Amino acid sequence: LLGRMASAQDLLILALYGLLLELPAGCHTADTRQPRLRLSHKELWDLNRTSVFRSPFGYLGLHVMLLDEYQERLFVGGRDLLYSLSLDRISDNYREIHWPSTPLQSEECVIKGRDADECANYIRVLHRYNRTHLLACGTGAFDPVCTFVRAGHPSEGLWCSLFQLESHKFERGRGRCPFDPSSSFTSILIGGELFTGLYSDYWGRDAALFRTMNRMAHLRTEPDNERLLKEPKFVGSYMIPDNEDHDDNKVYFFFTEKALEAETSTHAIYTRVGRVCANDMGGQRMLVNKWTTFLKTRLVCSVPGRNGIDTHFDELEDVFLLQTRDNKNPVIFGLFNTTSNIFRGYAVCVYHMASVRAAFNGPYAHKEGPEYHWALYERKVPYPRPGSCASKVNGGLYTTTKDYPDEAVHFARSHPLMYQPIRPVHKRPILVKTDGKYNLKQLAVDRVEAEDGQYDVLFIGTDNGIVLKVITIYNQETESMEEVILEELQVFKVNCGQSYSVSFLQQQLYVGSESVIAQVKFHQCDMYGTACADCCLARDPYCAWDGISCSRYYPTAVQAKRRFRRQDVRHGNAAQQCFGQQFIGEVLERTEERLVYGIEYNSTLLECTPRTLQAKVIWFVQRAHETKKEEVKTDDRIIKMDLGLLFLKLHRLDAGTYFCQTVEHSIVHTVRKITLEVVEEERVDEMFNKDYEEEIPHKMPCPMQSSIPQASKPWYKEFLQLIGYSNFQRVEEYCEKVWCTDKKRKKLKMSPSKWKYANPQEKKTRIRPEHYRLPRNIADS
Repeated sequence: LLGRMASAQDLLILALYGLLLELPAGCHTADTRQPRLRLSHKELWDLNRTSVFRSPFGYLGLHVMLLDEYQERLFVGGRDLLYSLSLDRISDNYREIHWPSTPLQSEECVIKGRDADECANYIRVLHRYNRTHLLACGTGAFDPVCTFVRAGHPSEGLWCSLFQLESHKFERGRGRCPFDPSSSFTSILIGGELFTGLYSDYWGRDAALFRTMNRMAHLRTEPDNERLLKEPKFVGSYMIPDNEDHDDNKVYFFFTEKALEAETSTHAIYTRVGRVCANDMGGQRMLVNKWTTFLKTRLVCSVPGRNGIDTHFDELEDVFLLQTRDNKNPVIFGLFNTTSNIFRGYAVCVYHMASVRAAFNGPYAHKEGPEYHWALYERKVPYPRPGSCASKVNGGLYTTTKDYPDEAVHFARSHPLMYQPIRPVHKRPILVKTDGKYNLKQLAVDRVEAEDGQYDVLFIGTDNGIVLKVITIYNQETESMEEVILEELQVFKVNCGQSYSVSFLQQQLYVGSESVIAQVKFHQCDMYGTACADCCLARDPYCAWDGISCSRYYPTAVQAKRRFRRQDVRHGNAAQQCFGQQFIGEVLERTEERLVYGIEYNSTLLECTPRTLQAKVIWFVQRAHETKKEEVKTDDRIIKMDLGLLFLKLHRLDAGTYFCQTVEHSIVHTVRKITLEVVEEERVDEMFNKDYEEEIPHKMPCPMQSSIPQASKPWYKEFLQLIGYSNFQRVEEYCEKVWCTDKKRKKLKMSPSKWKYANPQEKKTRIRPEHYRLPRNIADS
């Protein structure tokens, strides 16, 4: 801060005069896109909002989590380990399975050139197979292996204690689990059939979509066919039915790949949705044991530009399927980032299944030859429609894809790409982040019923241990989105990759890192404050004012409570909602009063940090002998900062009473009242120029030796003559903490010079004012 190494006396004087500053990187006004509340790792613990599970082995190597709300267990797969954790409190009543690679597997893996860390058994597949067993697969030191895990069932009595490998049922895992623990991968188990998207070879070159496991034929996409998959990164997979006919069920794969149809760049990355029929049996003469129903199309997430050129977010980071009452029409949320070299940004887009089905039922993309452009296929399409399932809703003429005519199979093979992309709701993202503060990695969504409608609460995980809790509100009149970051939660202390599982019944978020798993409550309403205004300003759809406190909102609450409920998520209009309510004048923190002294021509900070970062801070000053307040005008000398009001060079006329006020949705609150007194430079110089006798022991700072006369006083009490003795006791205690640490006490006791000199090297040094003074202009230091 000072541009030099400050002595302990310097620090003490700075503390006495309120000048010890920590300057932020920049100066900002209130930003509505800031999180309203920012909770540190420690605050989450103190609020009892989190619970953490740590592996007794000291590592976890987390790769997959399976949430089983029926059994109230969270199953976790990591490096050589499987865990069964309690959903209620994950740190209690856990069970573990140690499943390492065999010594022979590890040795062969290292001989083939892999690192020892890669040659462990990383669990990548965990699915509920039936009521009593899980399906688990691991990389097995680059030799994938699968087996079943007996996980119990409530009807079996002590079901939570049942957690063991069925070691006699080990099977080769190729096509079910990747070789490489870091390879992109997705899987879903439907009716005993495992559908996967993965790289299925040792060197990670053969990308394919597989179906394996049960009675049906094992299928995969054609190898070495770039029209189907070109260097994909697999993100997610789901089974979404189109209707009540189970034979028409389809499995959707979400991935990114290099786009063949992108003519502006040979290395363009597009996000895809791929689709296959769950009952596909492959072809009879063509595409034997290969998918005959595979189709794909582009998933677009872009911001419309004024000049007609959109800004695209092309790389999919995560996808979340929000189930609705109609299982045929879930809502799809995608988290995207840019592939641009110009800037780094993230966006969340939302898609309806109607748009997805329209794209797959629309025209096919077609390319006549290498020199032609991709275009709409306008000729006759064979029957049955390529990509459709063998089902009754499609005519019922074919009971299996093996009976499909060669013409239909050949067309599907040569035209896997649809011409029409899938566009998001409102034709734009619901959330865009381009500030560079976060790298967004994971996404989970909860749909919440509030007093004024339905809201989707987004929980977004970053790579530095933070979870953002966000809602977005669409304004139909202006066709714009309002982004409200309700909370920024520092779940982990250190940077880490994350995995998500969400329990909507438990209202808990389970966030996994490389070494620990944290359990985080969706909401904690009482932390918003003790007044109706505090609760309404939070705009949290989980919380409402019930007439007494800020508490959990329940749409079906009894009529008596409904009369007192106050909540306004859309507008946060606390003044209207809380009119006439008891305690309307109370706020989260009462107005705090402080007295601050500043030295003329030096720098001084009047600290004031509102609890909510979305509030606008306004400073008012009331000069001495004046009754009215006026707003503080900022300039090159007086600067508004995140920490408060900074005077780079203090003038005598700056003395007065300063009021730090926050304004949020028309609610005004005086957070802090600070009386600033300016000590004139001449008085400080006069005091420092005073002759100090070097032999007088009472000029030393720490008055704790019995040899010091009782009448003597420490040198710093001279300053109290300037500022008065009203805070004498507090200053006395503070100075003793600064000077008389245990370490210093011991050192001074052992020193032969006793209390004559704080520094023997400076025996003949006379104390001068320049030893203590701040630079005249803090900007020069």
